[in-house]
Amino acid sequence: MHFIKNLTASALVALGLGATGALAAGASDNYVKDYEFSFEGPFGAYDVNQLQRGLQIYTEICAACHGLKFVPIRTLGDENGPSLPEEQVIEYAKQYEVFDPELDDFREAKPTDHFPESNIETAPDLSLMAKKRAGFHGPYGLGINQFLKGMGGPEYIASLLTGYTGEEKEQAGVIFYENTAFPGGWIAMAPPLYGDDVEFADGHATDIESLSKDVSAFLMWTAEPKMMARKQAGFAGVVFLTLLSVLLYLTNKRLWAPVKNRVKD
Repeated sequence: MHFIKNLTASALVALGLGATGALAAGASDNYVKDYEFSFEGPFGAYDVNQLQRGLQIYTEICAACHGLKFVPIRTLGDENGPSLPEEQVIEYAKQYEVFDPELDDFREAKPTDHFPESNIETAPDLSLMAKKRAGFHGPYGLGINQFLKGMGGPEYIASLLTGYTGEEKEQAGVIFYENTAFPGGWIAMAPPLYGDDVEFADGHATDIESLSKDVSAFLMWTAEPKMMARKQAGFAGVVFLTLLSVLLYLTNKRLWAPVKNRVKD
């Protein structure tokens, strides 16, 4: 994988990324597309290649403003994550600098360190964004649709990244961009993706929708890295409870059968 080495202040200006915000007035009937992700459903799993592509997109584009302060860099080598080799994780960490209280100075990051925080005060941290945002609400925002579609955090992120219409307007000295997925319809963050923003080693598609889905899947992993373990535990629990229910039923029949027969007699 190819990663940029340094993310400087000039890169922030070049990318034109700003803080996220909405106008005080406006409707909340935002449009979120129901994308299909490999990790959905009781037996779904993360696509390692997609997570690696999402990591590249985050590194080359999103990291200029947004941080992942709750994510240890070492987890990039986890089996149910991007699964980078140990050497790549070590090299990846070196592109960041972290403050070391013992040295009272900045030093090169190690895999045991966490990703840096957001570079801009008003840019939200993305560590848990896929769990914090809900994509599907239902009538009157009651969340009814979530019973069938789930929370839809990754769908919301992907829809937001593809939802820019190209319209702009200025209010109180701030430029707002029309976005069909953002509540209120206007957002202060300029479009971060335009299509063909990165180049993948595997030759995967780089249109804006593909990029949006890849980075959304990666952010889902940062928000819930243990999803596969949770699903496995849940499946084992269902199997155990099913067997227990059968055993209890048979035990109940065996214990009460003589009593029922005496009552009949």
